[in-house]
Amino acid sequence: MLEDTDGTPFSLTGSTDKRLTLVFFGYTNCPDICPAVMANLASAMTRLDEADRDQVEVVFVTTDPERDTPEVLRSYLDRYDKSFVGVTGSLPDIAKVGLSIGVGLGTKLPSGGYEVDAHTTQTTAIDADDEAPMFWGQQTSSADFASDIHLLLNG
Repeated sequence: MLEDTDGTPFSLTGSTDKRLTLVFFGYTNCPDICPAVMANLASAMTRLDEADRDQVEVVFVTTDPERDTPEVLRSYLDRYDKSFVGVTGSLPDIAKVGLSIGVGLGTKLPSGGYEVDAHTTQTTAIDADDEAPMFWGQQTSSADFASDIHLLLNG
């Protein structure tokens, strides 16, 4: 079972009432990809108008639950956007949820974190029908995120 930073059970498909949930798997000690993606997601949210922004939830699922405690996750995400949701759980539960949306976990790094497979360092959009209509790679700019989010919400 996954939980948010408040300790509330969390499901990628059942715990948000937003029309679009953007999910990224990473870890707070990641030196490069995770902070870049999170910064671009935060910037993308500022590019959206309020009507679009109110329909989007950004969820960061840790791949290093031993070090990424709820407090660590909350502090990390607050640097980007206080509305971002942090999610943790046991590593097997995290891996199961990741695989359900096409995200595989890599091996444990010397730093103690878990690497996300290079080909799955993606952000996944999950819509109100629990479908995944779009995936973005790690190099997606905030402008491209914002444009795609607007199109997903407004056709």
